[in-house]
Amino acid sequence: ARKYLESEGINKNLIIKSIKLEPNDSDYGKRLDLYLSKSISDISRSRLKELIKQGYVCQNQSTIRDPNHRINSHDHILINIPKPSPPIPQGEDIPLEIHYEDEYLIVINKPAGLVVHPGAGNLRGTLVNALISHCGEKLKGVGGVERPGIVHRIDKDTSGLIAVAKNDIAHQSLSDQFSNHTIRREYEAIVFGILKESKGRIETFIRRSSTNRIKMSADLKSGKNAITYYQVKKTFGMIASHLICRLETGRTHQIRVHMSHIGNSIIGDQLYKNNKINLDYSVKEKLSFFNRQALHARSIIFEHPKTRQTMSFNVSPPKDFKNLIDVLSRV
Repeated sequence: ARKYLESEGINKNLIIKSIKLEPNDSDYGKRLDLYLSKSISDISRSRLKELIKQGYVCQNQSTIRDPNHRINSHDHILINIPKPSPPIPQGEDIPLEIHYEDEYLIVINKPAGLVVHPGAGNLRGTLVNALISHCGEKLKGVGGVERPGIVHRIDKDTSGLIAVAKNDIAHQSLSDQFSNHTIRREYEAIVFGILKESKGRIETFIRRSSTNRIKMSADLKSGKNAITYYQVKKTFGMIASHLICRLETGRTHQIRVHMSHIGNSIIGDQLYKNNKINLDYSVKEKLSFFNRQALHARSIIFEHPKTRQTMSFNVSPPKDFKNLIDVLSRV
């Protein structure tokens, strides 16, 4: 089976299971697709026909691509079932706050609550769906079918700037800039407590948590290297601090993980909250309106893929973030 898959150019890692059937005399002369549909009850005939046409069915290690092929021997038939292909995102009329756009790229101020690209549980209503509607069919396939144009992400409940490529030249250029850490990104964050130093550098490895697969964890021995710089902008008594954070690397949930790692988790971050933080009941009540992580991507600086000009964009935090600052100022 391995040699057969290799000869057909099929990635064996995409195969989730293989089914082996052995025709008998009564099966002689039957159409292959009909024989398979009667032998395999949990896969539709139309799906089986597609698998035949795509080269996933063989008999005696010879590929059969004709659904109308007639059974003519007792040699076993092998059907390899691949992982289902992810759906191709479709355009949706979702409002966008555009800060810049040309034929190469578009810079969006993403609101909190908007997922960047389709994935498990979020197949529609994402930034990608909005971008396809706005940019048209030409965006589809730029950098990949599932996440067209996307070269970096910000979390669903993080607000702020995101740059998206509109063609392959821009996608390659921006991807390279991210890989080389030459793109400068700054975030505003409001965290619990007071930091030991007014500015500093946090460096750890970051890897997938061994106890919770949706979380990342800071590690001092293994994972991907992650570096975050921070500076305290303002403090609110001993309750909270308003920070400016700059990313040198761009790991999943990096600022959230690093702030939690040093004991100053971001306000509203339910995934990385520090359970050791104790607040008066009255303070908790005043902060309860803020139901997302207090994190905002405030600026991004990069080189234009075509002109090589330095592009710099800044955007103020949204209303809920400013309201949180106002509340903390009065606590």
